[in-house]
Amino acid sequence: MDSAVFLPLESAGKIRYHESDFGFAAVGEMAAAELNAKGKERNGGVLMVLYIVLFLVVLALCYVLFNFLRIRRMREGTDVMVEMAGIIRSGATAFLETEFKTIAIVVVVLAAIFSLFIEATSGITFLFGACMSSAVCVLGMRSATYANVRTSNRARETLSIGETVKVALGGGSVSGLAVQAFGMLGMVLVLIIWNGVDPTAVGTGFLANLECNPTIMRITTYSLGCSIVAMFNRVAGGNYTKAADISSDILAKLRHDMPEDDSRVPNVIADFIGDNVNDIAGNCSDLLESFVATMAAALMIAVTIYKSALSGGTEAVTEATFAATTVFPIVLAGCGLFGCLLGLGYATIKKMGDNPSHELNLSTWISAGLTVVGGFVAAKLIFADVPLYASFRCGWLSPWISSVLGIASGVAIGSITEYYTSTDYKPTRRLAEIATEGDAFVITKGDAIGSRSCLLPVLLIGVSLFISGKVCGTYGIALSSLGMLAFVGATVSIDAFGPIADNAGGLAESCHLDESVRAITDKLDAVGNTTAAIGKGFAIGSAAFATVSLIVAYVGNYTAINAEPVLNMASYIVVAGGIIGGALIEYFSALLTDNTIESARLMADEGDRQLSRPGVLEGTVRPDYNRCIEMAARQALKKMLLPSVLALLIPIVGGFVFGVEFVGGLLIGATIVAIPRAIFMGNSGGAFDNAKKYIESGSLGGHGKGSDAHKASVVGDTVGDTRKDVVGVALDIFIKTMSTVANTLATVFQHITLIR
Repeated sequence: MDSAVFLPLESAGKIRYHESDFGFAAVGEMAAAELNAKGKERNGGVLMVLYIVLFLVVLALCYVLFNFLRIRRMREGTDVMVEMAGIIRSGATAFLETEFKTIAIVVVVLAAIFSLFIEATSGITFLFGACMSSAVCVLGMRSATYANVRTSNRARETLSIGETVKVALGGGSVSGLAVQAFGMLGMVLVLIIWNGVDPTAVGTGFLANLECNPTIMRITTYSLGCSIVAMFNRVAGGNYTKAADISSDILAKLRHDMPEDDSRVPNVIADFIGDNVNDIAGNCSDLLESFVATMAAALMIAVTIYKSALSGGTEAVTEATFAATTVFPIVLAGCGLFGCLLGLGYATIKKMGDNPSHELNLSTWISAGLTVVGGFVAAKLIFADVPLYASFRCGWLSPWISSVLGIASGVAIGSITEYYTSTDYKPTRRLAEIATEGDAFVITKGDAIGSRSCLLPVLLIGVSLFISGKVCGTYGIALSSLGMLAFVGATVSIDAFGPIADNAGGLAESCHLDESVRAITDKLDAVGNTTAAIGKGFAIGSAAFATVSLIVAYVGNYTAINAEPVLNMASYIVVAGGIIGGALIEYFSALLTDNTIESARLMADEGDRQLSRPGVLEGTVRPDYNRCIEMAARQALKKMLLPSVLALLIPIVGGFVFGVEFVGGLLIGATIVAIPRAIFMGNSGGAFDNAKKYIESGSLGGHGKGSDAHKASVVGDTVGDTRKDVVGVALDIFIKTMSTVANTLATVFQHITLIR
């Protein structure tokens, strides 16, 4: 075919195809000249819709810039607040700069390998993905470090919860909308620059002769570029923040009976910085990668089902059919972005009362609801007048139904996470109550809560994927995944509200602001803990959907054109891969935990050394914050390389040594073990954290700060910190990265395998 066909907005005459050497050749109803004219006309339609989506992305980025500048113009507060905020900002910036120097080396080397040996242009798109993810990290982190102190100051100036919430949410919306806008920006530009999706194209690297589809390679390497940055950010950021947080809690609450976030503890500022580099920068890159991966999976599966249908000769599909399946994911994501703009805009404009949770939840519901409506209209316009695959059992509604299942699952998983981690419900309150019995009871009860919380989310994921597959085939599975992430801008914005509020509360205490100010920031901190826990649940659930869709795409990528894409689970090769994949998740979890605890121990010892200096404990001499900041950064950067490289090397080694089926089993085994384990880690950790907060708020009669029950809850929180902010959040990016690497190299594994 002379041109890549991506988006016809109208029906075409039915065309029969036969298989040729490198794709399909048209025969039958249309003459070649007429077909070429149609192709050009449709490509014009492609560009028109892509430019419309691009305009929407630019509009979102303008809103992001407006919010960023609006926050920058706000006052920071007292001289002490300005000084503390400056230390946090410079520390977070220095950490990211040092981290990106390491990431840049890895990215450039991999980009060269892709272009030289896989596909000539894939190195460029790989760099493109890494740049988009990095831009989101930097912008989100900078916004958060500006918003935290301004949130504290707004509370100090107004003593209004509603006004204070808007500052924190404004900072969070910069992160959230940037995630969705930059993710879409990169994907749309890749499609525009390289003329859409061509299922029949063939390309090679500059030095290699292994044939591959360049369209698929550009999409997967763009996604992989996002994955690399996310993997490094999650591992390094998690180690940084939890080493500082755990050591700070041990020093203040267990060893010296001091208030949380007391400025005399040298580890406190490093803890503040960690909230930004992990819960903001790390989370932004994580969910951007999930969002991009689901779009990529949908496009790859669209190519697979189109080629399979045509080669089988059983369906009279048209170019319009293929075009509809490739454009719908982009349009659905655009509808979600528009919904997020309206939902977050509503929360910004509306006057908020003393219960900000209601408005925050409402903005999420508005964003999700508008995504559902927009997806319905898009499905009607795109699929109603084109021939459909037999797997579309509900006609043009099939893609929309699949996407709605994903959207509903995302909202439901968030609600389930809130139930198991919020102090408004029984599980966390009972965990706080049992703290009166001692540490062992807290840990055991928290473990039970985490394990119990796994069933419903996993059940939701399984049922949604099953129904999506029944209604719309493998394409429906990808759309269900994308539906869950289509309004990611709103979910990340609400999630980012948490660490900003947490930092604001910490600054209020460390800068010794009035008790009335701390009462406001403490309430926001409690709300932020819940939104952060919900965000982690959403990240894990979205990773599960994204990984399953990537596995489906992977099998389709290496399956021959005239064969059904099936992975034989009874094969000993697949079973062997599955067992090893599950064991690798346990090893990865242990590696991250050991790294974090070792760093926390070193930082606690350093903090003790500084507190023993004359005048530090008395408050007359300022501790050396920079030493702890540098120690946290050094340890995090030192320990990030091995876990991150493992995610890259495991599927590569498995594929080259044992073949494509072994890697398929590896991905399935890792995913089956990782999903419930990540949910367990996130929810048990969230319950531990909020049980401690419940006791600190005085809600457990006779057992406030400094009591034995409080100390037992601090032990639980220390255990939970590594679970929820290091292991749980890293497991999801680990399985996504492995799946993305596998998709990128699937065709290479077919040609080069040592053991056949």
